[in-house]
Amino acid sequence: MTERPMPTEAGILAFHKRCEDFYPADAVDADIGQQRAWYDALCAAFDAPPPEGMVKQDRLVAGRIPVRRYRPARVRSQTRLFYIHGGGFVVGSLDSHDAICAEISEAAGAELVSVDYRLSPEHVWPAAFDDCWAVLVELLLENRPVVVIGDSAGGNLAAGIVLKARDEGLKGIAGQALVYPGLGGDLVSGSYAAMAEAPGLSTADVAYYREVYKAPEDAAHAFPLRAENLAGLPPAFITGAYFDPLRDDARAYAARLILSGVPVEYREERQMIHAWLRARFMSEGARAGFAALCDAVRRMAGP
Repeated sequence: MTERPMPTEAGILAFHKRCEDFYPADAVDADIGQQRAWYDALCAAFDAPPPEGMVKQDRLVAGRIPVRRYRPARVRSQTRLFYIHGGGFVVGSLDSHDAICAEISEAAGAELVSVDYRLSPEHVWPAAFDDCWAVLVELLLENRPVVVIGDSAGGNLAAGIVLKARDEGLKGIAGQALVYPGLGGDLVSGSYAAMAEAPGLSTADVAYYREVYKAPEDAAHAFPLRAENLAGLPPAFITGAYFDPLRDDARAYAARLILSGVPVEYREERQMIHAWLRARFMSEGARAGFAALCDAVRRMAGP
C-alpha cells in the first residue's frame, strides 16, 4: 500500500485536522445540502473581523447576480480587484471567503468585488462561468483596470474569463492571480497520480466536481489548459500547493504562459495542501503564501 503523502509543517497539519473535524474526507458522498452545511460551518470557524474602516456593500449585477464590494479605509489604487471563490463549483458564497477578500483588498489598497455565482448541480456549465463573465464585463465598462483573482474552482473561472476576454478583444485586465487552480489536467498522471490521496483534496474529489459541473471536454474556457493559444493574456501570478492533485495544473499553466510570452510569477508552496488560504493564521507556510499573493495583487493593481 502506498504511503499517503503528508506535509511535515505542524501548522498545516493542525489546520488539516481542524478541517476534518468539520468536513469529513468522504464529504463528496453526502448530499449537496449536507456538503454546503459542513462547508459553511468550516468557513465560519475560520472567519476573521474586517480591517478597521473597511466598508462592505452587497448588491446585484444584471438584476440577479449577488456581489459584495469592499472598500478599504485607504484606497491607493484605482484598479478594481475581482475575486472568485473556490468550492468545487458546488459550495461557497459571499460569506465563505469574506475575510480573505477583505484582507486582500486592504493589503492592495484597492476596492474588491466578490461574486456569488450559481452553483452545481442545480446550475451546470456554463452558469457559473456566465455569472463571473457578466460581473467582469460590468467592471471593465467602468473604465478602470481590473485584476482577476480566484482560488481552486474560482481559479478555474478566473483563468477562463480572462481567456474569453482576450478572445473577445476586451481590454482593461491588469493581471490575473490564480491560487491552486484546477485547469483541466488529465486526472491520471503527474500530481493527479502522485497526490491522488493528498490531504484536503483527492483526485477522486476532483473527478467528482468535474462530473457535477458538466463542462464539455473540449471547452477551452472551462479547461484553460486545453486552449491552443495562450498568447496575449495579461500578466499572471500563479501559486500551487505541493501536496495537492491540482499542483501540476498550476505548474503546466505557468509554463505554457511563459512559453507564450506572458509575464508570470510562479510559486509552489512546498508544505501546503489544497485550501491553504484558510490556514493563514495557523501555518507559517500559509501566512507566507498569503503575503506573497497580497503583494503580487498590490503590484498588479499599481498606484
